[in-house]
Amino acid sequence: MEYTIQKLSRLAGVSTRTLRFYDEIGLLKPKRTSSSGYRIYGEAEVGRLQQILFFKQLSFSLEEIKKAMDDPEYDAERALLAHRQALLEKKEEIELLIRTVDATLDEKRGGKQMSAKEKFEGLKRELLDENENRYGKETREKYGEETIRASKKQFVGMSEADFDAMQDTAARLQEMLTEAMATGDANGEMALAVAALHKQWLSYTWPSYSPEAHRGLAQMYVDDERFTAYYDNASGKGAAAFLRDAIYNYTDK
Repeated sequence: MEYTIQKLSRLAGVSTRTLRFYDEIGLLKPKRTSSSGYRIYGEAEVGRLQQILFFKQLSFSLEEIKKAMDDPEYDAERALLAHRQALLEKKEEIELLIRTVDATLDEKRGGKQMSAKEKFEGLKRELLDENENRYGKETREKYGEETIRASKKQFVGMSEADFDAMQDTAARLQEMLTEAMATGDANGEMALAVAALHKQWLSYTWPSYSPEAHRGLAQMYVDDERFTAYYDNASGKGAAAFLRDAIYNYTDK
């Protein structure tokens, strides 16, 4: 069966403008062009579009999608299985969030009081959602979907004791960063201790550590004004740049 661009647009729920753009960037080429110049799509193109939309649901960039699907070793079935697993994990996250909201509403209406565990799980979910809304796109572009998923899974499974320890580490990190900045030496003993503590803080949510990834994150603190504002507001103007330099010096050693 074949489809005009209008029919495919209605079938897939995407605009004809989007389909034309996908054609322009080589992400989804039509099967052929009619004698009148209209784009015509076949079943293979419909299947490819389905894969593209699956990837988009998982917040992959168009560049990442094209790179993956143009890879000679790309396996559509394996990709579908990965999509399914990701959707199951997202479903579990949403169901947990719904349960937390329902329990909170029930408590506020005079019903059963939430347990400490329920409140803790709700807090973790709120933090994940807030982080996703603020930084999700940037972190995915930098580290990839698989890394972000693994990090979120580790955070969701974190015990309350580890969560408290992570929060304490973050507070101590800000204090030490302020003290290290006062020395003016991003390669000094205090600055290197800050970088080491930052690595320790990352270990609570990073599934694995590498100096390259640590430096990449540090650079993002400077390149992204939201991260810069966070550190500069907490520890003083120039804190993000100082922390970046300290991490670079630490990882060089």
